[in-house]
Parts: sequence; structure tokens; C-alpha cells
Amino acid sequence: MDSNYSAIPRNSYIELQIHDESADFDQSLKNPEYPTNLSLNSFPIFKGKDNPAVHLEPLDDEDGTDEFPLIVDHAGNGSGIPGAVFNLTTSIIGAGLMALPATTKVLGLALGFTLIILMGILSEISVELLIRFSVLRKASSYGEIVQFALGRPARIISEICIIINNAGVLVVYLIIVGDVMSGSPGHNGVMEQWLGHGFWDDRQVVIFIILVIFLAPLCSLERIDSLSLTSAASVALAVVFVVVTCVIAMIKIIEGQAEAPRWGPDIGSKKAILDLLVVIPIMTNAYVCHFNVQPIYNELEGRSPKKMNQVGRITTVLCIVVYAATAISGYLLFGEQTESDILTNFDRDNGIPFSSVLNYIVRVGYVLHLVLVFPVIHFSLRQTVDALAFKGSAPLTESRKRSLTLTVVLLALIYLASTMIPNIWVAFKFTGATTAVSLGFIFPSLIALKLNQQGENLEHGVKILSWVMLVLAVLVSIIGVTGNIYSINSQSE
Repeated sequence: MDSNYSAIPRNSYIELQIHDESADFDQSLKNPEYPTNLSLNSFPIFKGKDNPAVHLEPLDDEDGTDEFPLIVDHAGNGSGIPGAVFNLTTSIIGAGLMALPATTKVLGLALGFTLIILMGILSEISVELLIRFSVLRKASSYGEIVQFALGRPARIISEICIIINNAGVLVVYLIIVGDVMSGSPGHNGVMEQWLGHGFWDDRQVVIFIILVIFLAPLCSLERIDSLSLTSAASVALAVVFVVVTCVIAMIKIIEGQAEAPRWGPDIGSKKAILDLLVVIPIMTNAYVCHFNVQPIYNELEGRSPKKMNQVGRITTVLCIVVYAATAISGYLLFGEQTESDILTNFDRDNGIPFSSVLNYIVRVGYVLHLVLVFPVIHFSLRQTVDALAFKGSAPLTESRKRSLTLTVVLLALIYLASTMIPNIWVAFKFTGATTAVSLGFIFPSLIALKLNQQGENLEHGVKILSWVMLVLAVLVSIIGVTGNIYSINSQSE
């Protein structure tokens, strides 16, 4: 008896569906890389009236996970929802947290708080779109789903964006480490405060030692789920930073020592307007984690879109709370003296009991947080560089020598760049207006709209959201690039 079904291995997961071989054959003639089609009817939100595919409602266990994950996998391997949340949260909460009080200083409390929530919601929507279509096309990476929807040239562009964005973020991490441990213009470093001035507080020496002793061993790990514990520790350290900052700000407010905040942006001068144009893309940079969504999903135990969406929503709520608390308390604490890297503000007495102890806890704790975040961002950077430079080679997990070589080369280049870029504001304002907005919003919305044109029958609301994200992202990019150009010209005059 003829059948469209074939036997599957025991202990494997697969979604049952009726497969239209003739349709796939037609598509394969047009595009040899076209994968086996998976109907969006598998998702109730995308169920189309004219789609002939049979709709099978997913069966749910008591724990809320899908009985039939959409990509074949073996049970018992990977991380659970808490580990995935920690890894995704760690991908988001990093150096961007340090720049948010300065962005709030420019935007004002009301607009800053509103944008933090709005960008978090839009980012979560784009992540869910990315996951749905990644599963639909059985993609194993960000670049693959871009290629399926937009072609090989678009994939190359997206991978270049990931490389520039992630490398820029890691450079920022090292700059912050240098600011805290060795100091910056007008601010003392921890090493000098503890041990006095000497070779031990030299910026390049401190960064190099931390890179070799702490970062290199963690970056050499081959699987991202190996970083779940360090990611959990990094989130805990970020929470400590937020709590201490909020407590200090509350004490200052109660004692009447805090400056009256500005609720809206200052548009009274040319410089203020330029700062406003530059700071909006920095806000979009805060939630970019899309390059790590697929690796985290690939290693999620019992993976399914429903389960990954749960991970994304928990992560988004957590990040919004942390970001809003840090941005508001940091701005209230330091007012118009808030630096682009707020950690540098914690080098002096804040006028409260145990101020010096709390300052050390904030600064050293966040350096440790960045040390633990660094390997998570480096993981997707290394994977993307390998996919672009060694296309067609064996997976990186099967070539330990190639993995270690890439790790050493990338760390060396990131270290050199960190010694040349003056501060985190310079790095963020360019990546925020270009690569970050492309990875977080432009590519995900283009993917959804393109696959809809290929007959996936998106719901009307999803199409509208995709168009809104695309238009907003393009506007933010244009505004940011224009503001950066004018800012550079103003400084050179």
C-alpha cells in the first residue's frame, strides 16, 4: 500500500504531517536548497482558510511542552527552560545596561521608560517570528533562515552584521572592564584605589590578564548549554547591581539629595538634538539577542516553538524590569553628570553610609557579570565566522583544532580593538543604527513578509506587525546614521 509516511527512529521526536511531494519537487526545481515544506497550519495563529494542508493540533503535556517537537531531536539532551532563559537573558543584558541611564538622561524619564517597554515588546515579537519561520524551514542558524527567505547574498549580509555587532559588543565589554579596573579620564579605577598607581593598573595589562585567565577558558567551550550555570550567575550579578543602584537612589531621594529629573528630551540646542538622534538607535541595541536564539533553541530539551516562546517572554519581562530599574535609578542618582558608562560614576562618595563598600560591590560585581556574559556572545560570533569562512566544512563541534584557532584569533582582534576605541558610546551609536537594528528587526520582518509571498498565508495582524517593525527599523537606522554623521562633523569643526 502506498504511503507518504516512513518509519522514524525510536526515541525521536517528529511532527506528523501530510507531505505533498509533488509541490516540494516543483520547488526543488526552482531552488535546489528548498527544504521539505512544513505548513504554517501547524501553528494555530497562522491557520489559513485556503491552505489544503491537514491541521494537527499540538498535544500538550502537563508541563506545557509540545508532545511532537518540530525538528527531529533526541530526548534528554540540552537545557531546560530555566537554562535557556538564563542564556537568552545573558545575551541581552550586558554592556547595554550601562548605557541606559545616559540614554534616559537624553530622552527624559517618561520617554526613556516608554521606549524601554516598547523596544522590549517589539523585540519579543521579532524573536517569535524568527522562531516560527526557522522551524518552518528547519533552519539551524540565523543565517540559514535568512537564506531560505531572502537568498544567499542576504545571508552573507546578515552574517557580516552578526560578526560586526557581536565583535562590537565584546569590544565594549573589554572597554568597560578597563574603565572599572584601570579608570578613565576624570575617574579612578579599582586597581589604583586598592593598590595605588603602578604597572598593575595599566589598562592594557589588566584587560589582557582578565582575557587570558578568565575569558579564554570559558570561550573555548563548544556548546552554549555548557554556559547555563555561568549565565545564571551573570544574571544574579546583574540583579545585585540593579538592587544596589536602586537602594542608593532611593536613599538619595528620601534625603533630598537627588536632582529633579527631566521628564522629556531637551531640544533647546543643536547638541541636544544630535544627542537625541544618536541615542534612539542605542536603545534599539539593548534587546538584540536574535543571533543566539537559534543556538539556544537547538539545545533546548524537548524543543518546540511554544516552549521557546515561553523562554522569550520570560526573558523579555525580566529584561524590561532590569532595564527600567537601572535606567531610572541611575539617572536619578547622578542626574546630568551621568556618564555614558555609568559604572565610572561609582568611583566617589555618594553621601550615604558604606558608600565605598557599595561602590566596590557595584563595579567589581558588574565586571564579573561581563566576564560571564562574554562567552555567550562570543559563541555566536565564532559560529558565524566559521559558517562564513569555512562554508562546507565539518561542523565546528567536530573540529576542536579549528574551534580553538578561531577562538584565539577572535579574542586577539577584540583585544586590539578595545585598546583603540575611546568609549562605549562610540561603539554603541554605530552598531545600534546599523547592525543591531538589522538583526533585531529588519531581517525578521523581511523574512516573515517574504515567506508570506511564497504562500505561507500569514494572518492579517502578523503582516501588519511585520510592516510596522520594518518601517520603524528603517526610520531608526536612517535617523541614527544621520545623527552620527552630523555628530562627527560637529566634533571636527
